[in-house]
Amino acid sequence: MSISSTDYNFRAKDFILGAQMLFVAFGALVLVPLLTGLDPNVALFTAGAGTLLFQVITKGKIPVFLASSFAFIAPIIYGVQTWGIPSTLCGLAAAGLFYVFLSFLIRWRGSDVLRKVLPPVVTGPVIMVIGLILAPVAVFMAVGKTGDGSAVLVPEKTALIISMVSLAVTVAVSLLGKGWLKLIPIICGIAAGYTVSLFLGLVHFEAVAAAPWISVPNFTFPEWNLEAIMFIVPVAIAPAIEHFGDVLAISSVANKDYVKDPGIQNTMLGDGLATSLAAFLGGPPNTTYSEVTGAVALIKVFNPAIMTWAAIVAMALAFCGKVGAFLATIPVPVMGGIMVLLFGAIMVVGMNTLVRAGEDLMEARNLAIVALIVIFGVGGMSLPTPFGDEFRLGGIGLAGVLGVFLNLVLPQPKKEE
Repeated sequence: MSISSTDYNFRAKDFILGAQMLFVAFGALVLVPLLTGLDPNVALFTAGAGTLLFQVITKGKIPVFLASSFAFIAPIIYGVQTWGIPSTLCGLAAAGLFYVFLSFLIRWRGSDVLRKVLPPVVTGPVIMVIGLILAPVAVFMAVGKTGDGSAVLVPEKTALIISMVSLAVTVAVSLLGKGWLKLIPIICGIAAGYTVSLFLGLVHFEAVAAAPWISVPNFTFPEWNLEAIMFIVPVAIAPAIEHFGDVLAISSVANKDYVKDPGIQNTMLGDGLATSLAAFLGGPPNTTYSEVTGAVALIKVFNPAIMTWAAIVAMALAFCGKVGAFLATIPVPVMGGIMVLLFGAIMVVGMNTLVRAGEDLMEARNLAIVALIVIFGVGGMSLPTPFGDEFRLGGIGLAGVLGVFLNLVLPQPKKEE
């Protein structure tokens, strides 16, 4: 069977559009592994593989791209420092299975169960905790130190020049950018900071020159760790709700009800399996990318095939050794400047979740839930578990579990007659 020139041109157009979609997602996609110590080439591969798996489960009906989730940056950083990468991957794989559990719960009880168990008064402050816990890491890196502040990598004055340029350009592009430029503020900020670093002599290309053009990504496999599972799985509460919002967003853009067809239960299942697949190979958890949804709205092309091509290009780039070597040359202050805005934005997303819900936060029940989630999460509270004193629940995990518990047990306020 021959392929007509019309079909070929249509497919070539899809390929070009798909490559552009990957360009939109690229900055955020590789930012997570660069911040957390995971391999950027593996992240590229698992983003592509996860997107393809998502398309299979949703029958190729939704034009979305899945890639590295910002919500898991804090637990990954903590997990890598505490237990190492393989144990952290075990917790991330379990978080994906939590999505799978939620997908079956939705299949059984309907999508309203998510709003009942995870209302904004729970998810909002949990998202805020994610951003606030990361604030010291961002500041340390912006002034040229390691993420924990234990060592100086770049002199402070030099680091501040670089980080503030990265920050200023990212903010400027997000506010003033037009068209495609507005969709890639992170890439623009990194490029600006990287250029300044070049002039200041902080970038060296010996490793890039030595890296092979073609190489297999450094796949890493999980190692069983119950403590990591207990710490990371509750973090999935916030991005689960975010997933629901992303599906509503792309439904609005494409003027189709993806919540019903292929169904939120299937999109959640696809997201969960894609996250577990990524963790089993050494990549960060996946999530649907709002940047790509914005690009779809801009070009008004709703063919899911363009995301198939974006996934294929991502997987192909993963086998280019020089890509990972080049990304590793980005100085710490460049990433620090981006992180200051990024982690602050995560906190603001949580605040906005509460504001949009229109709840009275001074009402006793809401006040108790929000206050305890934030203070327990940010303050470093940790509690023992039935599995022994060495297995403690703290940080974002404790904040998520506490929020769900309080929401279920605290009585609703009596309505005034």
